[in-house]
Amino acid sequence: MTTDGVSWVYHMTTTLGIRREDKNRWEQRVPLIPEHILELQKKHGIKTVVQPSSIRVFSDTDYQKAGAQVQESLAPSSVVFAVKEIPLAYFEKDKTYVFFSHTIKGQQHNMPMLKKMINMGCTLIDYERIVDAKGKRLVFFGRYAGLAGMVDTLWTFGRRLHAEQIDTPFNTIKQTIHYKDLADIKKHLTVVGKEIKTKGLPSSLTPLIIGFTGYGHVSLGAQEILDILPVEEIQPQDIESIGENPSNKVIYKVVFKEEHMVEPTTAGKKFDLQDYYQHPAGYRSTFEQYIPSLSILMNCIFWSAQYPRLLTKQFTKERFGKKEKPRLKIIGDISADVNGAIEFTEKTTSPDNPVFVYNPTTNTIKDGYEGYGIVVMAVDNLPCELPKESSESFSEILSRFVPEIMSADFTAPDFETIALPAEIKNAVVLYQGKLTPAYQYINKYL
Repeated sequence: MTTDGVSWVYHMTTTLGIRREDKNRWEQRVPLIPEHILELQKKHGIKTVVQPSSIRVFSDTDYQKAGAQVQESLAPSSVVFAVKEIPLAYFEKDKTYVFFSHTIKGQQHNMPMLKKMINMGCTLIDYERIVDAKGKRLVFFGRYAGLAGMVDTLWTFGRRLHAEQIDTPFNTIKQTIHYKDLADIKKHLTVVGKEIKTKGLPSSLTPLIIGFTGYGHVSLGAQEILDILPVEEIQPQDIESIGENPSNKVIYKVVFKEEHMVEPTTAGKKFDLQDYYQHPAGYRSTFEQYIPSLSILMNCIFWSAQYPRLLTKQFTKERFGKKEKPRLKIIGDISADVNGAIEFTEKTTSPDNPVFVYNPTTNTIKDGYEGYGIVVMAVDNLPCELPKESSESFSEILSRFVPEIMSADFTAPDFETIALPAEIKNAVVLYQGKLTPAYQYINKYL
């Protein structure tokens, strides 16, 4: 194969590995499902070795029937696919790993893992950075994070209201993990929606406004769930006027884009999206103006430290620190960045302990949905709550890239000449234990 005058030789790696997920007992997802494993073997001659797992949504037998070898050792494979982070003891020298590493923002809790991979001479391909020419992600679980995150947030809302002696149709909503599947969720929410439409909501909750930050896969997934209920979409500029004559038989939905959340610090300068992305330090948050009107906030944006926060501890203390009961009852922080866009997301949570209450007066958190303050749902692996559907969707996309990943010669001494499609090459964070040019900035976090 020749591209831009460079001649590359394909080197077929015949065996891929799929590692057992062990982040927590809820992590049942897989990167590649048995159906696609069988397809890869038939069409491309790629064999698969799978670690045994008692919790995986597809059983060891499912993989064996698809022709995979189920065994503890992944030594026969030169490329290992996983979903979440891999424990330090599991890395093998000079091997290539493909997974969500959560290192590209310099996340401190994963720097020891990255150091281990560097020391072992490993190559790391991060799903999060497999993007097209416009930077749009190509391999993702985002829609399923949104779907599960919205269900869990509505469940939290129902429990919080019940704790405040306010009974509503939301009280019957369960956590995602307690439904059979997505169809079961949608069927139940249709019933809830009919009850809201006929009986209405208490006047103390009206207008019920739910805000979404962002408009990508995560936000669209969350909106897909909310839209099963009776919803009327409004614009950010209309939030205050809705309060003048609201309906108690609809939920008001508002989607915030970047221009609604920030403004240039320079007087008279107009908002420009590309300028904001390139020079975020020249912008400040304006989002807090909307907070007093919202009942639920769904945080669905990508955030890193150079961007302004959506909601600070300082504002929250000033606005709600005098024991004034916040109208904002719940934040569904699907992005789940610790001390990130929502500054008081003090920790991530798990499906068996999904929420905590932030008290702005004392700047403390308490597990559960009772007590003074704002409830935060910050489960950091939400798609695991819909393991079958999310794995099928993810595998469908990923399997298209697998033949080219398996054909690449990861022993080639020069990263520049390795034969990979641009989308995959851009996602190579480490090559043979060294940060690639695009990721040299991570050095400062190591």
